[in-house]
Amino acid sequence: MAYITSSSAIINCILQPKTLVPDYKINHIRDHHRYSKETSFMTRKRALMITNVATPPLPKTVAPSPPSDQKNGRRDWSHVHVAWTSVRQEKWEGELAVEGEIPLWLNGTYLRNGPGMWHIGNYNFRHLFDGYATLVKLHFEDGRLIAGHRQIESEAYKAAKKNNKLCYREFSEVPKPDNFLAYVGELASLFSGSSLTDNANTGVVKLGDGRVICLTETQKGSIIIDPHTLDTLGKFEYRDSLGGLIHSAHPIVTDTEFLTLLPDLINPGYLVVRMEPGTNERKVIGRVNCSCGPAPGWVHSFPVTEHYVIVPEMPLRYCAQNLLRAEPTPLYKFEWHPESKAFVHVMCKNSGKIVASVEVPLYITFHFINAYEDRDEEGRVTAIVADCCEHNADTTILDKLRLQNLRSFNGQDVLPDARVGRFTIPLDGSPYGKLEAALDPNEHGKGMDMCSINPAYLGKKYRYAYACGAQRPCNFPNTITKIDLVKKKAKNWYEEGAVPSEPFFVARPGATEEDDGVVISMISQKNGGGYALLLDGSTFEEIARAKFPYGLPYGLHGCWVPKQK
Repeated sequence: MAYITSSSAIINCILQPKTLVPDYKINHIRDHHRYSKETSFMTRKRALMITNVATPPLPKTVAPSPPSDQKNGRRDWSHVHVAWTSVRQEKWEGELAVEGEIPLWLNGTYLRNGPGMWHIGNYNFRHLFDGYATLVKLHFEDGRLIAGHRQIESEAYKAAKKNNKLCYREFSEVPKPDNFLAYVGELASLFSGSSLTDNANTGVVKLGDGRVICLTETQKGSIIIDPHTLDTLGKFEYRDSLGGLIHSAHPIVTDTEFLTLLPDLINPGYLVVRMEPGTNERKVIGRVNCSCGPAPGWVHSFPVTEHYVIVPEMPLRYCAQNLLRAEPTPLYKFEWHPESKAFVHVMCKNSGKIVASVEVPLYITFHFINAYEDRDEEGRVTAIVADCCEHNADTTILDKLRLQNLRSFNGQDVLPDARVGRFTIPLDGSPYGKLEAALDPNEHGKGMDMCSINPAYLGKKYRYAYACGAQRPCNFPNTITKIDLVKKKAKNWYEEGAVPSEPFFVARPGATEEDDGVVISMISQKNGGGYALLLDGSTFEEIARAKFPYGLPYGLHGCWVPKQK
């Protein structure tokens, strides 16, 4: 991920502080044993049976040569958790043996995006967010599971492969110029935006018209992919005149609209924009001016309600000067400005009118969970409630995501605390809002990130969220957690040494209960292996797992593409 706005912005800011089933024959053995919700977890686990078997041997794989460590010489990856190593090969696909039973109603493809290759040649990337994008799929159909992965063929990735070196600016990485003239040329490219990465390694979304887009925080890093073959189809071009080079990595996407935020570094603020299905044109709903500070706060994600867009203004603010540095600063492309305070703004979706701008306690969040409108007994909206994975205003979380820190875990408890932060934003004209823990953080080990909900409850009052929590000691979230925001309790799945990716909830068709569905996660194991995991969304017990041919690196965010009827 890289961050910039436009050439004039930087100059001004510097001057002024068919899923492919393999050809081989599949011996498909079905076991019609069903698990009742009353079955205990241990009994159910003992009862897991192999129901789908891929008979041919798994593919031969070649592990990459460990890249050189610039300070310590040759790195031995045999002692590094597979979650933090580069993917073994550029692409693979095959049917997996399933232990347990995949619900027959689960028909579609789960896609997960993330940075899966953290070196090029002998150069070792430094931060989790730098790696070249690896797209993984889990295609479920009639109780069977076809898995696959493939590198996204961005211009940044293709250029790195061709030249065996970094060619574009990533989150914390800058290409090393051969000489002073090359350095001047690289700066000129930065002003135009051409040197920024298009490495779409953060999220993946299905638009209302069916197109599937991989995203990062640079607008040029919007890439169309085929959800079945994982082929890179080309750039998603925004056909409007809004300009700007960055946007929120997590737009709000439904079957009817696409909402996102465009930060403005020249006149600190945000444009709130909408894009209709079937178009590539964003239209402005309205603008929010920053209440304070030299630049807008980072907007990795944001929430919405049925009628409002919530715009966060964190004191972790973009910094144009840091973009020009050849080496990363402690906060990378940002600066921490606690004196500028923290705010949350509420904009009406229809009119673009700002209905509230309130100061709140200082906060740091990458990911909002959901938001809804709180109403009084007469049905009038009195406040907005917005929940997020909040890091107790502790900026060290960014440093903890350096690969050196992730790879060197020695058993010490170094993961910064986090909680479900609940904002309450009054709509009565008050200048202040609240930020409190929605439940005791000890319920989820004082760790919280990478969240999903039942999509039918987007922008509505909800009860359940699924996220990654912590089993201490740890240096990274290592549990899958179901949060009950009514009972203020959590259920936690944990396996010693495992690193789970974002738990993704898929609702059962026709379900009437909010948690009636399955939770999908991909697990990287301490022993170098990995598997796809399915949990019952209600009981939170394991119902199926399927081992990958080799362990996959950690991934970030995913989406669900239902089977076409």
